[in-house]
Amino acid sequence: MKSLLKELALAVILLTASVTVNAQTDTIYVYGPGGPLSAIKACATQFTATTKIPVKVIGGPESKWLTNAERNADIIYGGAEYMLTQFIHAHPNMVDVATRTALYQRRAAILVRPGNPKKITSLKDLTRQGIKILDVNGAGQLGLWEDIAGQENLIGPIQKNIARSFINTALAIEAWKADPGFDAWITYASWHENLKDITTVLELPVTLRVYRGTPIALTQNKKNTANAQKFIVFLKSTKGHQIFQQYGWE
Repeated sequence: MKSLLKELALAVILLTASVTVNAQTDTIYVYGPGGPLSAIKACATQFTATTKIPVKVIGGPESKWLTNAERNADIIYGGAEYMLTQFIHAHPNMVDVATRTALYQRRAAILVRPGNPKKITSLKDLTRQGIKILDVNGAGQLGLWEDIAGQENLIGPIQKNIARSFINTALAIEAWKADPGFDAWITYASWHENLKDITTVLELPVTLRVYRGTPIALTQNKKNTANAQKFIVFLKSTKGHQIFQQYGWE
């Protein structure tokens, strides 16, 4: 009897271990910058609820996730087309370039303080004396403000009012929260969805709007390709698009 109980206990342990391993194997690991993170996480939640396939989305500055991504990434996404291109150039053996596809685009806008205390109503208002502009010179926003300002011949005047420039949005958000002296930030309208308590969004006229894409691709890690492909199909579906629209994408 004791022998039978031991055998049953061992069988339960082995079964539990097997289920755990399979669950880990089935998990889709997705990595990329912070910009599209909230939208992709929301899509992952919906995808898992429907398919029971777990998805773990890790976003933020590349330096924080690259080591893990090199080990287990199934999917890499970018906050702009050039970002994924740069990633592919820097890590030529990670991404399956043939699987690269474009998701949805997002528009640039001006973020100001809640209630717009400086009464900024146009791009030209950013050139006023005393206006303090925050800038992100990278992370999907490389050259963004310049592309917009150039259309109004305002590159020089706006440059003079850029108080600080950061290499990624995470650092810019920290600065925006810590220093109320920043009055404006030319970035994506989608960031307002994450920062509603500390920003008001000022939309640019249609003629001045600049857009960036959201590329995504499978990696060359073939361990979970089938499930990863299913997730990308979901991202490109009507439901996936609706979720992205809720977070400020077109």
